[in-house]
Amino acid sequence: MARDRIVNVGIVQTTCSKDLEDNMRKAVKGIEEAAAKGAQIVCLQELFRSTYFCDVEDYDNFNLAEEIPGPTTEFFSKLAKKHNIVIVASLFEKRAQGLYHNTAAVIDADGSYLGKYRKMHIPDDPGYYEKFYFTPGDLGFKVFETRYAKVGVLVCWDQWYPEAARITSLMGAEMLFYPTAIGWHKDQDEQTNQEQHNAWQTIQQSHAVANGVPVIGVNRTGVEGDMQFWGGSFVTNAFGWLEYKAPHLEETVQVVPVDMNKSDSYRVHWPFLRDRRIDAYSPIEKRFIDE
Repeated sequence: MARDRIVNVGIVQTTCSKDLEDNMRKAVKGIEEAAAKGAQIVCLQELFRSTYFCDVEDYDNFNLAEEIPGPTTEFFSKLAKKHNIVIVASLFEKRAQGLYHNTAAVIDADGSYLGKYRKMHIPDDPGYYEKFYFTPGDLGFKVFETRYAKVGVLVCWDQWYPEAARITSLMGAEMLFYPTAIGWHKDQDEQTNQEQHNAWQTIQQSHAVANGVPVIGVNRTGVEGDMQFWGGSFVTNAFGWLEYKAPHLEETVQVVPVDMNKSDSYRVHWPFLRDRRIDAYSPIEKRFIDE
């Protein structure tokens, strides 16, 4: 009989403003609140240090970027060690002059910097002009062996791609984290809003089902420009069941216990990994299959 293995996951869902110091204070307060509630791994939302600046193409926004590792990861290393928690932090990385990434850093519970994942899929849509700012990630998909679990970290637009979740899971990730910034445009009708939100949640639940791993999506909330970020951060178990879902329009700090033993059980009874036809999947490497 496998011993009980529960990992307490903390999510910090906040509003953001132009005040960078206030955004950082909110993040730290959320992390410390989650730690006080027993969190072992805490994930922040995408680009938590500022507003979601990608709604416009403005060269001044490049001044928001920082090196990774750098001042924020150094600060979080001390915080992680103090509270014995793992921190997943989404940051705007300045890699070199004129070269920038949308990057998630992972700090272990002893304060050590484990590494970073650079967002692979970069959107370019109205209100989400990320290709103006970010170079696509070149580190590949990543798994970080933390004190409490092997975690895979993907970022926002990555969440729509089953390939990203599959590969990260096959690399040994025991849970998938998605720092996110997504919302409703102020001029959209309610049906469109609901369709988009339902699709966002459903696709991530499907990653949990298909791979037999818990999925954690951490989104921001609040109004920024023309966008109402829809919050709704959530935690699933290893079969896509919603263990927790945050409100849409409120700041939230929540800690959710995740039963890590369920992955083995679901994978045994729903053996999707066993029945994969890896000999037949080479067409996935093509952009499109022309007849």
